[in-house]
Amino acid sequence: MAYPVFDRNQLILKPLAARVHDMSLADVLALDDVVEPSTSSDLPILSQRIRQARKAGKPVILMMGAHVIKRGMSRFIIQLMKDGWLTHIGMNGACAIHDSELTMIGATTESVARYITEGQFGLWQETGIINEGATKAQQEGLGFGEALGQLLLERQYPHLEVSILANACQLGIPVTLHVGVGNDIVHEHPNMDGAATGWASYRDFLILARAMQDLQHGVVMNIGTAVMGPEVYLKCLSMVRNVAHQRGEKINEFTSAVFDLLPIAQPHQEAPKTDPAYYFRPYKTVLVRTVQDGGESYYIQGDHRSTVGTLQRMLNSKEA
Repeated sequence: MAYPVFDRNQLILKPLAARVHDMSLADVLALDDVVEPSTSSDLPILSQRIRQARKAGKPVILMMGAHVIKRGMSRFIIQLMKDGWLTHIGMNGACAIHDSELTMIGATTESVARYITEGQFGLWQETGIINEGATKAQQEGLGFGEALGQLLLERQYPHLEVSILANACQLGIPVTLHVGVGNDIVHEHPNMDGAATGWASYRDFLILARAMQDLQHGVVMNIGTAVMGPEVYLKCLSMVRNVAHQRGEKINEFTSAVFDLLPIAQPHQEAPKTDPAYYFRPYKTVLVRTVQDGGESYYIQGDHRSTVGTLQRMLNSKEA
């Protein structure tokens, strides 16, 4: 006997114009805005590793969480793509939501506390474009991120200049979306197609895995994503190492970096299981386990405004 399911047709979705937003275009930094310089001694070394990788034609892959966008760093990420420093971006579903909402209406971010009491949290009409992107991807054989970027461009929304997805699409740089069903507000929507979303996100997983086949002597960065980034990266790395091993090759000499807030006393040594830091996946997965046989890793602690902004300016500096 099949269990009963929730009828989504009962839901009321309201327009984004009716929502109070906690972030607007005014919070998205311009490239020449003042940012507090990061004092991390590892940032200059990481910037040189990125330069070396790109000079050698090797990938620089960024796994990112939504707080990179919410801290106003979209233009900096876009400029890193335009200048050729980033070759691939892996996002979680929240990134796609904030990127799309900023592009469509110049505002994003709702208060959970404000809207959950009335059951309106996440139920906003225009944000359903994410689900349209999944359907388009499945129908046209595209990646999830590519399909969504195309939709934003095709509909000529007014703030395309701050969209990582749209700019990446124009530049021909893959942005892959790695979602967990039920994690994102758009999964509440009646137009959510679980099969299409799974197909599109899995295709993006395979696109990322293909990019990581060339990671030897490249760079992978994990910025502000505690679960999606480390876990997706780990599985892709295992897959590409499996194939490399069959060929008598290795993918072991590359640079990894984590940008986050948590203080880590010994970022190159795995913490014991009695230490809560052991369960911080970027630490043990990105900084230690996956580079233990020939790679190197760097931990950049601080606010994304400072760390990402400083990295972009270091790479943009002719003196570097």
